[in-house]
Amino acid sequence: MKEPALPREELRGLFLFEHLSDEQLDWIDEHAVVEHYDGDTAVHREGDPATCFYILLSGALRMSRLVSGAEVEVKRSDQRGSYFGATQFFVHQDNQHTYGATVQAIGDLTLLALPSAEFAVEFRKWFPMAAHLLEGMYLGWRNTDTVISSRRRLLALGELSAGLTHELNNPAAAAVRATAALRERVAGMRHKLAMLAKKDIEPNLLEQLVEVQEQLVKTVADAPRLSAMQQADREDEISDWFDDHDIDQGWDLAAIFVAAGLTTENLDGVLESVGEGLLDGALRWLAYALETEILMGEIEDSTTRISVLVGAAKQYSQMDRAPHQWIDVHEGLDSTLVMLSGKIGDGVRVVKEYDRSIDQIPAYAAELNQVWTNIIDNAVQAMGGRGTLTLRTWQESKQVRVEIGDSGPGIPEEVRQRIFEPFFTTKGVGEGTGLGLDISWRIVVERHSGDIKVTSVPGDTRFEICLPVEEQASL
Repeated sequence: MKEPALPREELRGLFLFEHLSDEQLDWIDEHAVVEHYDGDTAVHREGDPATCFYILLSGALRMSRLVSGAEVEVKRSDQRGSYFGATQFFVHQDNQHTYGATVQAIGDLTLLALPSAEFAVEFRKWFPMAAHLLEGMYLGWRNTDTVISSRRRLLALGELSAGLTHELNNPAAAAVRATAALRERVAGMRHKLAMLAKKDIEPNLLEQLVEVQEQLVKTVADAPRLSAMQQADREDEISDWFDDHDIDQGWDLAAIFVAAGLTTENLDGVLESVGEGLLDGALRWLAYALETEILMGEIEDSTTRISVLVGAAKQYSQMDRAPHQWIDVHEGLDSTLVMLSGKIGDGVRVVKEYDRSIDQIPAYAAELNQVWTNIIDNAVQAMGGRGTLTLRTWQESKQVRVEIGDSGPGIPEEVRQRIFEPFFTTKGVGEGTGLGLDISWRIVVERHSGDIKVTSVPGDTRFEICLPVEEQASL
């Protein structure tokens, strides 16, 4: 006669079995096996045939999954009675069940193992209605989640791509325009230089003119930003100087010299260097040189902006980076703002109150970027595209706090209690899936051992995300 795996009363002490009949407990005793594992030993591996339903009797275990080729720990447990393994044993499937994760022992581990195929048959006999309901709920949830999640990812990708394309289009178009104008100015500068050379300029004078050009070109980088009134006043001053020295159509040149940061004092210096006879040609040649420098500055600014946008996109997607790493939360927040800039629009004022001295945190950066995206997107929609979006960071003891606030109408108390429920949404039919905040809660709380708090009154809604600054033993 087989020795019992566990006494009947000890089996009943496990919360899964506490309401089973004596006959049902006897069946479990007959078919179950007690298994022991040494520390760092694999109980089962992800993708292997799911042949056993396991119940933890003593010790601790860790569960992990492969994400993009990297092992990601998803759970740890030392609670007696916790179960894992072939947890969908009751579902009829054409293909063989496989384990959805790898489970390893942390120290010595003792498990109760039930053969899943035999247990499924007996389970359906014991609880026929419950088995049908569970199977229907599981398959329905899985199908719904697959369809909605895929649709949500496609919509989010489309919105982010549209925003990024819009942001890239402006500097790219500016660079193209500046390049075309630069080609014309360089050609004009060559032509003016040839005209100056035909006038048999003294070599020393030409050398002095080139030196003046180099000095004036250097002023472009440090040109002050002027208001519209200051710009107009200075253009009038330079135009009057041109008129006093018989320079035709001087008003066309005035805007260039003002944009380059020059004043009438600089023009006096040019006159002193070249004299009245060569002044007109020299000024026009210098105008081409200054405008060329301005255009090259525009091209540099535009291409730098493109580089920054591409860098933000890489940071947001965490391309070529490990899933779990030490991060500065500000980088993720800023890249998310860049990716959502098209949706945020000009009607929303973004206020950043960052404490740059806070610690880096261990995190799944791409997943946290998804949290920032969901909350910021909801805030912008709540404000109807007009209002103030505030991002604050600070640190309290061993936690980094990130607060995302908006000036929208607020969240009513009865809604606030349910916003993290899956599929709950206050948006109209077809406008929301009700998964954004549920996913955010799971990423922050379950994946990062953090917390999300919400406070809201009309005109002031705040989501506060708390994240630990140290590695957590249990995820």
